[in-house]
This record gives sequence, C-alpha cells and structure tokens, in this order.
Amino acid sequence: MFYCVLKYVLLGPLLRLLFRPQIEGLENIPEEGPAIVAGNHLSFSDHFLMPAILPRRITFLAKQEYFTGPGLKGRLIASFFRSAGQIPVDRTGGTAAQSAVREGLAVLGRGELMGIYPEGTRSHDGRLYKGRTGVAAMAIVSRAPVIPCAMVGTFEIQPPGRIVPKIRRVRIRFGKPMDFSRFAGMEGERYVLRSVTDEIMYAIMNLSRQEYVDRYASEVKAELQANTTSSQLRRIA
Repeated sequence: MFYCVLKYVLLGPLLRLLFRPQIEGLENIPEEGPAIVAGNHLSFSDHFLMPAILPRRITFLAKQEYFTGPGLKGRLIASFFRSAGQIPVDRTGGTAAQSAVREGLAVLGRGELMGIYPEGTRSHDGRLYKGRTGVAAMAIVSRAPVIPCAMVGTFEIQPPGRIVPKIRRVRIRFGKPMDFSRFAGMEGERYVLRSVTDEIMYAIMNLSRQEYVDRYASEVKAELQANTTSSQLRRIA
C-alpha cells in the first residue's frame, strides 16, 4: 500500500516534475512475469528515479547499510526502504552473496520485477565497473530475461557525498531483453557466470556510454581510502 502511495501519489509525480526524465526503451519492460532489471549505479537518486517511471512495481536488492544507518537520517532511510519492500543485502562475503541470490530468486519466483546493480556499489567517479556474478546466477536459475538499464546524468545531479540533488534533466535507457536460457543448469560454472555477467555489463556500457573499468568498484574505493589515510598519516608525521 505504501509503495503505491509513494509511487503514484507522492514521490513519483514530484520526481517526474523536477527531473523530467527522458525515457528510452520502456517497451522492453515486460508487462507481466519475472524479469531482472540490471543497471549502472551512479547516484543515491537512482533508487528513486528508475522505480518512479516504471509501469510495474520493482523490488531492489539494496545494500544492508541503508537499513542500519545511525541517527535520525539513518532511521528515516531504513523506514523508507522497508516500507517500499526493498530487500537488505549483506555484501561482506561469499555466504552473503548466496543469500542475496536466494532473495532475488524468491522475488522472481513470485513473477515480479527485480532490480539489481551488478557493480555492487555506487561508482565513485562516474565510470562503469566490473559486475558481480550474482546477477548471472539469478538469470540462469530463474530463466528470467535480463533488461539492461542505464541511468544517464544522475552522477552529475548527485555524486557521492552530495545530500540534495541538483535539479536537472536525466535520461533512463532500457535495452532489449537478454535471454540466458542456453546456460540452464550451468549456474555452478564460474566461467559461465563470468561470461554472462560480462555480457550484461557490456550491454549496460553501450547504453550508458560510460568508460569501463575491469575491476570491482569496491576494491578501487578501498585502495583510494587506504592511499588517502596513508597520505594523512605522512602529513601528521
């Protein structure tokens, strides 16, 4: 109930009015049945803008930190994500990844639309990073089509660290459905998971026209953080 009020009465109309999103390929979203919408992740705004323009309800696998943030702001964000039916995902290791796959398959098993950011985290510099293979596992097991999606301009309106987004027009592009049923029964093969994931990321890259980096965004972020900390310590010393 809250999701419908938010989408059709409160947040949805406001976002359409403020950001006037240009939509391409919306016809590629199936009217019914399970499907995976796999997109790039440039901004916190992505969580709101894409669902606002979709004709169907979409359930996202959202990082667990959104549900456990400190203070009033953290509680408000957690309340929003829970009320909107989003699923928290622990990103700390292999068993956590398996849990995320199970949660995603449950959504698809109900014939619903599921959203996922294969990069696993927001891009810190606007580039597109290597995808995690969970999206491939879900696509192969469920046999649901994968719809690549590109958010364009959301990094500019709300890069990491910016709380209030700039009011500027954005684009949202949806690609043709991708069918991976030819890999049925091969979800345990690492090279198959990597190949399928890379194919999905290539489709997203073609839609977004981002520069691609063949590394995980989380690893690059960790290196940057370590270098920053090291530089600060040297200055102190």
